[in-house]
Amino acid sequence: MKLFDLGGRVAAVTGGNSGIGLAMAQGLASAGASIVIAGRRADRNADAVKSLAALGARAAAIEIDVEDEAACHALGDQVVERFGRLDILINNAGINIRKQPQDYAASEWHKVLNVNLTAAFLCSQGAYPHMVRAGGGKIINTGSMMSIFGTSFAVAYASSKGGIVQMTKSLACSWARDNIQVNAILPGWIDTELTQSARQQVSGLHERVLARTPAGRWGVPQDLAGIAVFLASGASDFVTGTAIPVDGGYSSQG
Repeated sequence: MKLFDLGGRVAAVTGGNSGIGLAMAQGLASAGASIVIAGRRADRNADAVKSLAALGARAAAIEIDVEDEAACHALGDQVVERFGRLDILINNAGINIRKQPQDYAASEWHKVLNVNLTAAFLCSQGAYPHMVRAGGGKIINTGSMMSIFGTSFAVAYASSKGGIVQMTKSLACSWARDNIQVNAILPGWIDTELTQSARQQVSGLHERVLARTPAGRWGVPQDLAGIAVFLASGASDFVTGTAIPVDGGYSSQG
């Protein structure tokens, strides 16, 4: 369907070598986009590129540590060097450190904020001039339903994801004149390495998630592919500054 066609478009996905990031990259690739995976682990990057090539996509990988300010700013330049343009940026890199608030070290707080929030801002800054030259672009930020709810065991994570939503709104307001749409996706409880470790660390989490989710299951990374295609395509040209839950109805429960 032409409205969702991403042929000729180039996307960069941070944290795109596994989990939700890879699923979104695969969704964009299936819609015709060329993909640059930006991640820390070279082995996972290579596997991700192979999976995208199997879908018929042009794909490449860039090894990047998103805690490096210069590397974040340079990401857009590197993508353009590889594929000639940058139309779509998915800021998906993220970490969590699960502790009670009183037990956080300042260094742990800063690490979570730097990876989850500051890096997304810096990568967006780096992408901006390339999108302006292209006549527009799409930025998709991975938030979390923890931007809606608080949680006792992830105060830094929840704070960073709340920041993602407000950053998304502010960038959307600032860059609408440049035809750049900026939106956030708020995944619910998705079965990934991050949440698998959460189930090991938080007693009863699995049962509580199933009990509260109207869909009656945990999500899987592929559940995020469709919303990524929508927000990256012309179908969403008048959608900006939004934060869309993808959570099986979890956040609609009272």
